[in-house]
Amino acid sequence: MPNKIALITGVGPGTGSSLARCFHAEGYKVAMLARNNERLKSLEKELPGSKGFICDVRNPESINKTVKNVIEELGQPDTFIHNAVRGVRGSFLDFTPEDLQSNFDTNVMALLRISQLLCPSMIEKKSGSVIVTGNTSAHRGKAEFGATASTKAAQKILCESMARYMGPKGVHVAYITIDAAIDVPWTREMWPEKPDDYFINPDDIAKEALHLVKQKKSAWTFDHWVRPYGEVW
Repeated sequence: MPNKIALITGVGPGTGSSLARCFHAEGYKVAMLARNNERLKSLEKELPGSKGFICDVRNPESINKTVKNVIEELGQPDTFIHNAVRGVRGSFLDFTPEDLQSNFDTNVMALLRISQLLCPSMIEKKSGSVIVTGNTSAHRGKAEFGATASTKAAQKILCESMARYMGPKGVHVAYITIDAAIDVPWTREMWPEKPDDYFINPDDIAKEALHLVKQKKSAWTFDHWVRPYGEVW
């Protein structure tokens, strides 16, 4: 059986690393995209057969070069997980047009550019998956999250359009809305008084992404929400 290959953006210390570990454990060779070379090198040692690629997903040339290298070194990915995210807090009077553009480049344009490079092969094979990790900003524009919410909403709609186009062609596209604070060191520092069950475990997010990839074609999910059991919604 040929190796399965997953390309994951935003391989940081939380969800991205958990995704890499989860899919590696499932037998995937994982192309791990991030800007932190030290973290990527550490994960390469931990996950033999997978490989890290330095990539700034805001930069089209960086994307084109990286995807080309991934295909040459690992093969054609059959799963693409867009986990890279950029957000800026503040009202519309506080953030700059440059902030909004950078968010848009990371959250939306990177999804578009990488999908345009990878999905034609999936469509040709009538199989493959695109999974996007999002959050509640995609569904509501809170006063202090305008620069983030506007781009995450655009991301979700782009993802839905891709799902409607590629689903009948055999390619599964799903959007994971993470309705929680992810359990990483900086969120623990931000909310030191919160109990453990206030946070969502990044390993559990990764397992949900794998579940979506493994869904049977007769029962695909697109809009997939995850939250801790105690989250008020």
